Amino acid sequence: MVSAVLGTEEQYQQPGELEPVQRKSTAAIVADQLRAAIMYGSLPPGSQLGEAELAARLGVSRGPLREAMQRLVAEGLLRSEPHRGLFVMDLHTEDVADIYVARLAVERAACEQIVRHHRVEAVAELTAAQSRMVAAAGKGDAIELADADQEFHETLVRVSGSARLQRMAQTLLVEKRMCLTALQDKYHADVQALVDEHKGLVDAIESGDEALLLSRLEAHMNDALERLNGSMAE
Repeated sequence: MVSAVLGTEEQYQQPGELEPVQRKSTAAIVADQLRAAIMYGSLPPGSQLGEAELAARLGVSRGPLREAMQRLVAEGLLRSEPHRGLFVMDLHTEDVADIYVARLAVERAACEQIVRHHRVEAVAELTAAQSRMVAAAGKGDAIELADADQEFHETLVRVSGSARLQRMAQTLLVEKRMCLTALQDKYHADVQALVDEHKGLVDAIESGDEALLLSRLEAHMNDALERLNGSMAE
């Protein structure tokens, strides 16, 4: 009975089907804004969050703000220090390596689900996401390219159909972007190689070759980690 219920609730949503409108609470909206501020460096690593100042800037009361900040503490993006307050997490070399260990585990699981159950949807959505990377690369816009890269990986996990993988990936992708933002003056990716690697992932999904897909994903993650480590060492 439990399996039957779970199977009904977790069926993959087909494109174009109507579904209930999700209304976000004020705390969820504030959490999204804080997450974006951390990701883009408006709230840099190590900075302290002043409750009164943030409430005024966001135009919200302290209740939803506190709830939002506690969400980010639970996600690991903020740390609480007794008698001092809340601070944005710092990321060190060992943290970056750990981020990529976790990302590979999450995205590997997502890829397995995609190849086995959601190939058609994945190819369509990831092809569109990769096209946005190509457009950003053509304009030479590093921020837009990073946004498109992030969207590609968010889409990859979402199309797997696993809400739990999505939750885990969300924080990991924000942390990855924190690294890129902090190293923006030192980090220099091979843009064409980056675009080609993502195209290779889409091609492997389309072919249905799970072993090839997982091999390319691991190589992609290792290349990204190597570039980040090189930038941090400068």
